[in-house]
Amino acid sequence: MKLYVHPGASSLSVHILLREIGAPFDLEVINVTAKQRADGTDYREIAPRGMVPLLELPSGERLTENLVIAQYVCDAAGREDLMPAAGTLARYRVMEWQSFVAAELHKSFIPLNWQIDAPMRELVLARIRGRLSFVEQGLAGPFLTGATFTAADAYLFVIASWTRFYGVDITDFPRLVALLRRASERPSVGAALVAEGRGMVTIDDPASAP
Repeated sequence: MKLYVHPGASSLSVHILLREIGAPFDLEVINVTAKQRADGTDYREIAPRGMVPLLELPSGERLTENLVIAQYVCDAAGREDLMPAAGTLARYRVMEWQSFVAAELHKSFIPLNWQIDAPMRELVLARIRGRLSFVEQGLAGPFLTGATFTAADAYLFVIASWTRFYGVDITDFPRLVALLRRASERPSVGAALVAEGRGMVTIDDPASAP
């Protein structure tokens, strides 16, 4: 397999999962802003939408969309700790959180990349904090669905860690901060960050999140 990523983008969550399952894979870091591959060619030649993540399978087939790739990777490896068995309520709980992170949290950060005035920025930050508050209250245990790290936690780790870059204060969400710290200590997370050129990260407080 080959995974295409952009440093710090949501594709990092799939990268983490590939390292969790221990499957061999190649990694290519691309510039998603310029739509440029490492060799200088146009990324859209293989990914028409120009987005990451993109997973190329041994067959040559390619998969896109974070949630789909995450399910494929975990199912192919038989890792029911990361993605519970099909048809079980536990699986739907993981998918429920994946959907929330994708639709409610991930997308809430997008306006911060636009040219917006200060009042609008404050509204966007308030919306993000509202979504993070839901996470804080909804945590089932050390991780989103209980005691086990899942594909949903990998996704949340990446998106919630954007709070550092965008200056979102999460000091009043101690359970979320603890989850981010716990996830950052996993070997898969550290290895993925190093491979993407971001270095090892230890979360001692919200400001040190990647």
